[in-house]
Amino acid sequence: MRPTVRRCRFISLCLMPLLPLLASPAHASGERQLVEVINDYRADPDRCAGRTGKPLRPLSLKSNLALPVGYGGGLRNALKANGYQAVTVRSIRVVGAQDAEEAFDLLESDYCGALLDTQFADIGVTRTRSEWQIVLAQPVLDGRAGDSRAAGKTLLAQVNAARAKPRMCGRQRFAAARPLTWNAALGAAAQGHSKAMAYGNYFAHRDPDGDMPLDRARAAGYRGRQIGENIAAGQGSPNKAMASWLASPGHCANLMNPMFTQVGAAYAADSRSDKGVYWTMLFGAP
Repeated sequence: MRPTVRRCRFISLCLMPLLPLLASPAHASGERQLVEVINDYRADPDRCAGRTGKPLRPLSLKSNLALPVGYGGGLRNALKANGYQAVTVRSIRVVGAQDAEEAFDLLESDYCGALLDTQFADIGVTRTRSEWQIVLAQPVLDGRAGDSRAAGKTLLAQVNAARAKPRMCGRQRFAAARPLTWNAALGAAAQGHSKAMAYGNYFAHRDPDGDMPLDRARAAGYRGRQIGENIAAGQGSPNKAMASWLASPGHCANLMNPMFTQVGAAYAADSRSDKGVYWTMLFGAP
């Protein structure tokens, strides 16, 4: 009788930490082998659902995506408690595969679309005898976002590209504005506020101590006369954060305001927080 494949797609319902399985070396090797075979398939995919796929980047094996076989709790919250904040996640259970090759054959047969889905970047695999649990996920923070300094430079380039041409922010028309220059004090204040939101699990211009953007800029050593602030949460890359600001009339107006001449920007991430990643862009005029 042909082994069965069962798919499980969970919705977050409760918070429950994952209980890692103790795998034998042979099983651990089999799990790694399955990931290698899947990545070989993604690099040179065969026809899937009537379409020939393009080569895809390999999935990264993540230990905090290792889901116990048969797990039936709230997936997103469980992964969050285990240190992984997922935007998209899918769990597939394979029953009756004695080794990685058999497990892959079943996956390719019934779930080639999931294996070749571009929205997934990471994978977790666990095994108990002939049962396999495969978790495919995309983290909140894009792995290509870079560190906060690199993200800040990207945001500086993007805000200046936006200011280089006229723009409508809601119903308000803005002419092209001169480019902003980076200010280290504003960058430090932006980094501090992003960290405070991520680690404190809140999203607001006013922090728990009652400080506002001007207070944080002053504390970081900025002596400019005007301050403006944009914040965002849950966007996985500088591009997405900038897109969300440009789509919001008030945030867009800050970006285009000709009064501002300096800027600092940063993000911080904490997988235990509600949004996962938090962005701050602080504008100033000396």
